[in-house]
Amino acid sequence: MTKTRREFTPEFKREAIALLESSGRPTMQIATELGISPSMLRNWRALAHGAAPRSRAAPAPSLANTTSPADQAAEIARLRRELDRTRMERDILKKPHRHLRGGAEMRFGFIEQHARTFPVRLMCRVLGVSPSGYYAWRSRPESQRAQANGRLLQEVRRLHTQHQGRYGSPRMHAALRSQGHRVSRGRVERLMRRHGIRALARRRFRPTTTDSRHTLPIAPNLLQQKFTVFEPNRVWLADITYIPTGEGWLYLAAVLDLATRKVVGWAMRDHMRTELTLGALIMAAQRQRPGPGLIHHSKRGSQYAAEAYAQQLALMKAKASMSRTGCCYDNAPMESFFHSLKVELVHQRSWASREEARQDLFGYIEGYYNRQRIHSALGYLTPEQAEREAS
Repeated sequence: MTKTRREFTPEFKREAIALLESSGRPTMQIATELGISPSMLRNWRALAHGAAPRSRAAPAPSLANTTSPADQAAEIARLRRELDRTRMERDILKKPHRHLRGGAEMRFGFIEQHARTFPVRLMCRVLGVSPSGYYAWRSRPESQRAQANGRLLQEVRRLHTQHQGRYGSPRMHAALRSQGHRVSRGRVERLMRRHGIRALARRRFRPTTTDSRHTLPIAPNLLQQKFTVFEPNRVWLADITYIPTGEGWLYLAAVLDLATRKVVGWAMRDHMRTELTLGALIMAAQRQRPGPGLIHHSKRGSQYAAEAYAQQLALMKAKASMSRTGCCYDNAPMESFFHSLKVELVHQRSWASREEARQDLFGYIEGYYNRQRIHSALGYLTPEQAEREAS
């Protein structure tokens, strides 16, 4: 059986070449969308520019005009409609495949959700359901469960906006429960997934180490990764991170109470000298007024081993403790705080100046992290709530 040779009009070829040259996308991708082979598209382009075709096949027909301008315009309009429909079908199929695997109810829900983006009849054809079935489904009165899900979805969206997209389903579930909603975590997770509500994407954790190549005295590791503490102001953790701005790095030193996960002291400077860490420690001491015996745990950086820092700890009658060399896990809760800060704020912003970054960091630490953000390690309380309950 002989294969029928496909014929393409000059207008089709011109539009295909124009799409290839204007989109900047790979030849393979354009050819797949148009249902032709990449070599055919390359040959058309070569002929259009007066070059010889790359294959040994007979040369393609000339791209010279063979039809009237009106026919050309009509054909181009038709091809563009075909291309738009193909692209929309592709975009529909790019959506999560559970809509294709699920039953008619789930497919109808998908169509309802995207009715303002794609034509209803096109979605029905792609998803294998009838338009009449979809419109019949729409006209049915909502069940009590659907109505309850609609009300719950409004609350989820409100909380998602309030927390600037920082809550995934575990924290969202805890926040809803704290507001009196009797709902399971699985239901919240399904509702968020169905409506595309996600927490900010977390980047892979990359542990950092501190340069401890100095001759200053090093304190022993008193903490030994024992991170369960019930009383505030018994164990503090301290560390430094750096924030990129248009003016250069802004360095943030923070002091974290292990029992409440509250940032009790912080300081921001354009350098990493001892003044930076000392400023955060003094703020924490003035704010919390800890009693004797406080364990202060940090890495082995020179800023924490400096004489001025040791004098301040002695004045507070606190015991210095330091991590092992190159082991970030000895200060894991502090690393966790900095990771949350980077994911929820730093990676979402671009600051032209250090002052802009300072304002946002202050708002995040004092206005959001300490007072609004619930913490899984605290039984989904905020650090302020945990401090009040412990006192």
